Amino acid sequence: MSIGSKYKRYILCGLVCTAFLALVAGCGEEQKASGPATAAEAQTEKDVPECCRPKEPKALKVNVYYPKDDGMGLVAVSRMVNTEKDDKYTAVMKSLLTGTKEKGQTNVIPKKTKMHSITVKDGVATVDFSKELRQNFSGGSTGEEMLVGSIVDTLTEFPEVEKVRILIDGAQVETLSGHMDLSEPLARMPELVK
Repeated sequence: MSIGSKYKRYILCGLVCTAFLALVAGCGEEQKASGPATAAEAQTEKDVPECCRPKEPKALKVNVYYPKDDGMGLVAVSRMVNTEKDDKYTAVMKSLLTGTKEKGQTNVIPKKTKMHSITVKDGVATVDFSKELRQNFSGGSTGEEMLVGSIVDTLTEFPEVEKVRILIDGAQVETLSGHMDLSEPLARMPELVK
């Protein structure tokens, strides 16, 4: 075999590969237009690099929960939160901490309370607050239920969050003021929403 025919072979092989890739790419565009037909095709869409995936919207509509001013339950308040600098969980908790001025609702999270961090893993959101959550809390059993319920029901609006664990300055607490057990993560409290 001569050197010239060897190079011709490489060139021919390269052209065949290029044509095949162009054909595959063209088929991929058709599938995108009609949507994936099988689980295997859907899986390949998940393998798209991070840079090419659709970004989470910068503004996200969420519900935050505040107690009714008569203490007889929680009310959902629809808010738009900005997720440009914070993840959606941090953004929704910051929105809850800003409080409400709506008629018929009251603020229950004590003044000067800060949120240190929030993480979500295996269906549990762990939210760490500053000591003011406990120190500045002055309510009784109903107030404590409304406070904990507003945090838990706000975070469990996200379908991936099944339960919420509340920490204070990074440490697990058994209760805020002796009325609710916080030693285990808490599930959504739909009975509080009126």
